[in-house]
Amino acid sequence: MGNYASCAFVAPKLRTPKSARVILPTGEVRQFRHAVKAAELMLEAPNFFVVNSKSLAINRRFSPLAADEDLEFGNLYVMFPIRRSSSVVTAADVAVFLMAASSAPKRITSGRISPDAAAAAAAATETASSADDNINGLNLEAVSPGYQYRLSVCRSKRPGLDTILEEPVFLDKIK
Repeated sequence: MGNYASCAFVAPKLRTPKSARVILPTGEVRQFRHAVKAAELMLEAPNFFVVNSKSLAINRRFSPLAADEDLEFGNLYVMFPIRRSSSVVTAADVAVFLMAASSAPKRITSGRISPDAAAAAAAATETASSADDNINGLNLEAVSPGYQYRLSVCRSKRPGLDTILEEPVFLDKIK
């Protein structure tokens, strides 16, 4: 409640259900009008996995697509770093996803790639990976400072591990 982002996420509806859209790690939104497997996208970005936006729920684990699964038309997919594959979806993940989706109509590209466009895309990914102030090519400046502070103060999900001291058991006393 209050300033907290809603736990019920509603994926934006696509105007053309005859295509699948993918938000790439660079922040680019690519539209595919033909059948594409998740493995093809993971080959383009080796350290990332693909997630259907309908499966994103705050405080639940990511459910990555298997490499042999086809992207369904009419759905929106997001790519996240592979190190996050076993972690929990946070409000920051959804906020970054929504920022990318809201500016998507300006940056949608077709699924067809010419050789010149492929070279330009490779150069763009190199420059995006070298940027230190962007996370996955998306700028977090639009997120309010108070919200960023709340995310930084959140308690960690790591358990406190302490040594368990046990007394030795003597079998002589039992008989």
